[in-house]
Amino acid sequence: MIRFVPGPDSQTDFREALGAFATGVTVVTCRSSHGPLGITANSFSSVSLDPPLVLWCPAKSSSRFDAFVRAKRFAIHVLRRDQQPLCRRFASEGLAFEGLDWREDAAGVPELDGCLARFECASEAVHDAGDHAIVVGLVLAVTRQRGEPLIFAGGRYGGVDLD
Repeated sequence: MIRFVPGPDSQTDFREALGAFATGVTVVTCRSSHGPLGITANSFSSVSLDPPLVLWCPAKSSSRFDAFVRAKRFAIHVLRRDQQPLCRRFASEGLAFEGLDWREDAAGVPELDGCLARFECASEAVHDAGDHAIVVGLVLAVTRQRGEPLIFAGGRYGGVDLD
C-alpha cells in the first residue's frame, strides 16, 4: 500500500490508482466540419433520471476536443465485449468510419450499429474541469440490446458475464 499526494511527480501513480476503478467503454460521435467524428471515452456516467442526463469528459489535449465541446448533438455508444477493435479504432483516429455499419440520424449525428446501448443527446452544458471538460447531455432517445459490456481496468480490456 502506498500513499501519495497527486502532483506532477506522481502522475503515473495517480493514473494507476484511477485504473483500479473498472469502467465501461464508449465511442462518442458527432458531426464536424470534416464529416462524421468519433472518439473513444471511458469517462461516461449517468447524472439524472429526471431530466435524463448523462456526461462524458473529453481531454483538452485531443485534436477532437473543440468539435465535441461545440457539438449541439452527439451520441454515446456503449461497446460490447467483442468491440475492442472499434474502441481502438476511435482511440487513434476520429474519422475512421470507413467499413463500419453506421448511419446519420436526422440531425446528422453518426450512429454506430451493434452497440449495447446508444444515447442520442443534445448538449445541455459544458463545464471546465482541469485538463478535461465535462460535457452534459440531455438524452433524447435510447437504443439498447442485451450482451456483455467491454470493460477497461488496470490498463487492460475485459468483460463481465451478466447472465
